Amino acid sequence: MYPLALILLAAAGPGNTPQSPRSGEDVIRAMHQRYAGRWYSTLTFVQTTRFPDGRSETWYEAAHIPGRLRIDIAPLDSGRAIYFRNDSIYQFRGGRQTASAPFVHPLMVLGFDVYADPPEKSIGRLRGLRFDLSKLRAATWQGKRVWVIGAGDSADLRSNQFWVEQENLLFVRMLQTNPNTGGVSETQFNGYVPVGGGWIAPEVRFFTNGTPGIVEEYADVKTGIPLPADLFEPAKHARPGWVTPGG
Repeated sequence: MYPLALILLAAAGPGNTPQSPRSGEDVIRAMHQRYAGRWYSTLTFVQTTRFPDGRSETWYEAAHIPGRLRIDIAPLDSGRAIYFRNDSIYQFRGGRQTASAPFVHPLMVLGFDVYADPPEKSIGRLRGLRFDLSKLRAATWQGKRVWVIGAGDSADLRSNQFWVEQENLLFVRMLQTNPNTGGVSETQFNGYVPVGGGWIAPEVRFFTNGTPGIVEEYADVKTGIPLPADLFEPAKHARPGWVTPGG
């Protein structure tokens, strides 16, 4: 482990200034250290998912951080649900499991788990997702200073990269190139607000090759709520879901 002094602050004393990170690994360690022991461990919210064709769906989401997320899709009696846990994805329809596969969810890692998991675990996952953590540069995004990890050149918008706002050390942008199609997907976490000792971005936007795609909007955000242990167990999935509208 690097000494904290190399990540955040020089030794205490007059005239000392914050140290700049030297790599993406330093940024990940700093993100964890900033909120260690303070970031919320449970989260629920109601999500409006807007599609480019004008359709919208309501998703009821619950998370236990780190590593567990459940999504129930309205109408709840449809039995449609998605689980993320154990670096895998599980999908349900009609109350029956229809698919499962290994999957490390990069948005869970960068937006939530990084603040709870040991930094080396997050670093290993991000390397596995083909982010080059040795590449680091400073930039500006939506009027704020950010760290860009994964691309050392401002003209490079094709390498896998994620952007972290410097002041509060919050993930704000990710770019990934599909190795099969060459297409570039972009995700933005926008409009962060403080909640439960941490933060949440109530708007998430997705783009493909620069074309706007799905928009997610969060409401009724709650943290620190006790959640049943089996809520995140795919093997115990049952209809009509864990929440009722307005409940």
